[in-house]
Amino acid sequence: MELGHPLDGLDSLSWSFHSHAYGSAEDLPDLVRALAGTDADAAREALSELYGSVLHQGTVYDASTVVVPFLAGLAAAGHRTKDVLLLLGGMAASEDEYGVEPGAVRAAVAGRLPLLLPLLDAAEAGVRRAAVWTVSHTRTPVALSALRARWDEESEAAVRAEILSGIARIDPGAGAALAAGALGPSRPAGVRLAAVFAHLDAGVPWTGALTSVLLSLLPANPLHEVFDFDRTEPLTAVVEALLERDGAAQRGAAFALVEAALRDGRAEVRAEGAWAADRACMLSRSAPHRLVPALRAACVDEASVLALASLLGRLGPAAAPTADVLLPLASRAPEQDDDPADRALAALVLVTPDLATPLLAAGLGRRPRALDAATALRSPDHAFPYDHDLLTAVRTRLSHPGALSGNEPWQLTNLLAGWGRAATPALPELCALLPHHPDQAARAITSVARDAQPAERANAAAALRAAAENGTLAAARALYDLTGDAVPLLRRLGPELRESATRRRHAATAAGELGPRAATLAPALRSALGDPDAGTTPALDADTAIAEALWRITGDADESVALLDAVFRRAAANPWSQWSVARAARVAEQLGPAARPLEPRLEAALADPRPAAAAVLALLAVAEPATLDRPALAEAALAAAETGNDPQRACEALDVLGVATLTDQQLTRLSVLAHGDARTVRSGVEDRIIGQDEAFRQRARTLLPAGRAATDEP
Repeated sequence: MELGHPLDGLDSLSWSFHSHAYGSAEDLPDLVRALAGTDADAAREALSELYGSVLHQGTVYDASTVVVPFLAGLAAAGHRTKDVLLLLGGMAASEDEYGVEPGAVRAAVAGRLPLLLPLLDAAEAGVRRAAVWTVSHTRTPVALSALRARWDEESEAAVRAEILSGIARIDPGAGAALAAGALGPSRPAGVRLAAVFAHLDAGVPWTGALTSVLLSLLPANPLHEVFDFDRTEPLTAVVEALLERDGAAQRGAAFALVEAALRDGRAEVRAEGAWAADRACMLSRSAPHRLVPALRAACVDEASVLALASLLGRLGPAAAPTADVLLPLASRAPEQDDDPADRALAALVLVTPDLATPLLAAGLGRRPRALDAATALRSPDHAFPYDHDLLTAVRTRLSHPGALSGNEPWQLTNLLAGWGRAATPALPELCALLPHHPDQAARAITSVARDAQPAERANAAAALRAAAENGTLAAARALYDLTGDAVPLLRRLGPELRESATRRRHAATAAGELGPRAATLAPALRSALGDPDAGTTPALDADTAIAEALWRITGDADESVALLDAVFRRAAANPWSQWSVARAARVAEQLGPAARPLEPRLEAALADPRPAAAAVLALLAVAEPATLDRPALAEAALAAAETGNDPQRACEALDVLGVATLTDQQLTRLSVLAHGDARTVRSGVEDRIIGQDEAFRQRARTLLPAGRAATDEP
């Protein structure tokens, strides 16, 4: 391929007919020109914008294919060659494709190999490395042959490591064969590390020799020299790969690596062990039990305790053997602000609440992390064990509303709400808090006063009524919850339905809870419906809440079904709106057979694991039973559970279907979910993943017939 001017043909294309992450690609010619220009700042900015548009968070688009020839030409012509090569390599590597034929972008980069392969011989080692990385992602025989030839000639260790990784990427078997001769102690450390990964990627059995090599390379983070951005923490990457194989021997090897690192005498190795332990516990149900002794052994000083505190807290009671190493730091100087002590106490709160309670009471106001852990800010239903001294400390803090900072109003009121009637002595402070923090105080007042003495209830109701009359929605809603008086709430909901989509959603939900008593709000609810073509999640969720509210208020299912149908239609055009589909399906489930016109929408939702569980439950409630393909519904629910999408509702769907519906193969899959070592829940709020997975596992076990268990139980 002749090397012409890299911008030849740039202006002859109809760029506006192509699109990238932000819409029309008509801005790309100017970015390409800036990349080729002499203004270094403009070139850097152009490169950044290209990453954002044609490789947006790893996603490639139609315009990505079109811009490849110009980028390849720039790289070959020496315009920011290394940077442009890395952009091209990232585009070739992407399998997250939007609006483009699968593999089209990679094929476009492969089509420019005649321009890119000569860069394997560039004088600058950094350019050679980038060229290796990029051409290897084309995964072509031509690239493989070129990399083999370069391996024989290359003397720079970092480039050799990249070549080995590239060969393994294209042909794992060839990579493993080449790596077998690169593990010896005479080889450069970076090459040996690449050889370890080449063996791993080929799927060959992990051996004690590989364990010895990897341990000899620790700390391994500084040795990571290849452009494999998922492996910047090599020990963690190896542990994750072994655990993903999901077998007892591989788990044993992974845990042995972590334990050895945690027990190492070097702080930097223990740090790598801590990161690997964290990942292991997020992936493996047996990891906490196996690794807690080594985690405790790694707590040799304040720095190591702090490095492990977050993980120990997430492990909760499973980390109880580490309480004695947390306690000295957690109990330090409760009368002073002390972030290290606060972090240790936050872990202790979750590991052994009984030990932490007096320390939290003594340091309240100076231990925000520990208070956050105790009150579970992101999980208001969690209740920390009641303690009289802690109640006294909370009342003291609440008596000075102006001194409260940050999330403290939420934290303190959540703590009291969790205690319920036991917190009634704090009602005066909660009522006094209403003018300052109405949203936080109102909910807590309802929870605390619900079972209080009549006089205490009356005082709480009077405070809520006064706040509601001043226009506070939270107080009006709390007053209704406590007394059943809906008048202040009805008065406030009308204005709320004219606010943002999120506020309309909450107002519609509150109106629906009132049922026919909210009949006067029906016109306002209809007026609050969003743009009929709006497909954003807030707009869809607000309209779903309005559809549910109108049904609860008027009893007219036809109107609500039509609104839900519009929600399904609009969500179909937005791939990010599948949780809105799930929420609409839940409302359809409540409507029952009246929502039968929505069957095609619900059946379409079965194909996506995100709304699948909700769609299964809706179809079971909506459809004529004889028309249901129950094994197919079970398959959709299982897929939702296996991918960690709404796993609890997936269990609920399987429960409603009944185990008799499941085939023997499906029962085996459910048994693996319930008894296997690999965690099902792997994403979400980090601090809650382990707890949510344990809850799912227990729920899944209740669905299985007696004696049905996987053989590989942790």
